[in-house]
Amino acid sequence: MVVAETLRSRLPENWQRVLTTRAAIALALAVALLSVATALFNIGVAPPYEPLDPYIPDVVQQTARFTGAVTGFMMVVGALALRRGLRVGWWMTILLLPLTAAQGFLQVSQYSVPLIVLSLVSIPILWLTRDRFSKTLSLSTTQIAAGAALVGVQAYGTIGAYALRDDFEGIETPLDAFYFTLITSSTVGYGDITPNLGSIDARLFTMSVLVLGVSSFGLAAGVLLGPAIQARITKTLGIMTESELELLSDHVLVLGYGELTEPIVDELADNDREFVVVTSDNDASDALSRHDIPVIMADPSDEAPLHRAKIEQASAVLVATNEDAQDALTILTARQLAPDTHIVAAATDRENTKKLERAGADTVISPALIGGHLLVRSVLGGDDSELIDRILNEE
Repeated sequence: MVVAETLRSRLPENWQRVLTTRAAIALALAVALLSVATALFNIGVAPPYEPLDPYIPDVVQQTARFTGAVTGFMMVVGALALRRGLRVGWWMTILLLPLTAAQGFLQVSQYSVPLIVLSLVSIPILWLTRDRFSKTLSLSTTQIAAGAALVGVQAYGTIGAYALRDDFEGIETPLDAFYFTLITSSTVGYGDITPNLGSIDARLFTMSVLVLGVSSFGLAAGVLLGPAIQARITKTLGIMTESELELLSDHVLVLGYGELTEPIVDELADNDREFVVVTSDNDASDALSRHDIPVIMADPSDEAPLHRAKIEQASAVLVATNEDAQDALTILTARQLAPDTHIVAAATDRENTKKLERAGADTVISPALIGGHLLVRSVLGGDDSELIDRILNEE
C-alpha cells in the first residue's frame, strides 16, 4: 500500500487525478461491456484478421469468441464488487483483465484491438489503486451453505454421469457429463442426452440430479440473490441493509444532517472515505439515498441505530443536528456506546461550545466563530485568503 502511494505521488498531477476509485471501476465496467460486445460482433459478422489467421486454429478463435462474452459478464460482477470496495472484486478483476486481452488477441479480428488496448491500460491503473479496495466479503453461514450445495450438486452430477456414461446416450467426455447435469438441474432438458431405457441405475441417477439440482438452484437463487433484491428495495426506501451494515469498519459516523453537515458529507464522498449518515429527517434521507449515500433513517440520539451503524468500530463520530440541545443528547449517547472514539461536534450557538464539551465531545467547533475570524483576517490582510477562496468556491 505504501509503495502504491509512493508511485502515485511521483506521477504528474493529471495522472494522479485519473488514479481514483471511480476511474478503476469505470475502466473495469468498460472492459466488461467491450468484451461482451466484441465477442458477439466477432461471432456474428467480423471476418478474421488475415495476417494472424493462419497461425491460430479455427477452434481456438471460436472458443475465444464464445468465452469472451462469458468473461465480460464475469467482469461486470467484478466491477460491481469493486464499487462496494471489496478486495475479492479487485482480485477477480485484476485476474480477468489479462484474460480479456488474450481473448481479444485470439479472436483474430481488427475489431478486438480496442478491447486489447483498454484491458492492458486498465491493469496498471487497477494495480496502483489496489489499496482502495480492502473490504472483505462477508457471507452468512446460510449463503456459504447454499453456494456449497450448488457446487456440490453440479460436481455430483458431473462425476456420476461420466461414471455411468455407458448407460447414457450422448455422454462421452466430462464436458458432456457437466452439460447434462447443468441442463437437467436447470430443467431445460433439451433431450439430446438421455438415460438408456434399460438402465435402472441411469434413470434413478437422473431423477436424483433433477431433484437435487432444482432444489440447489432454488436455494441459491433465494439466499444469494435475495439480499441483492432486498438491498435495491431498501435503498429505494433510504435504508441500509443489514448486510451493508455488517461491512462497516473504520468509518466516519455522521449524526444528523442539514445545511451544516451537507458540505461535510460532500467532502467525505469526494475523498472516497467510508461513512454513514444517521438522520431522522425523512426528506434528507430520501435525498441522500437518491445520491447513493449510505443513510440510516432513525433518531441519532437513540442507542439502537448507533449500534446498527457500528459506532464501536467507527474511526470518528461527527455530531451536527442543527440543534445544540439535540447535539448534547446525541453526544451523551455516542460517548456511552463508544468511550474511546473521537467525537467532533458543531455548535450552532457559540455560547453552547463548553456545554457540548462537558457532554462528552472531544472537539467542538463553532462555524459562526470560525467564519467571523476568517472574515476579519481577510479584511485586515491576513494570509488565509487561499483557505477563504476554497470555502467560497465550494458554496
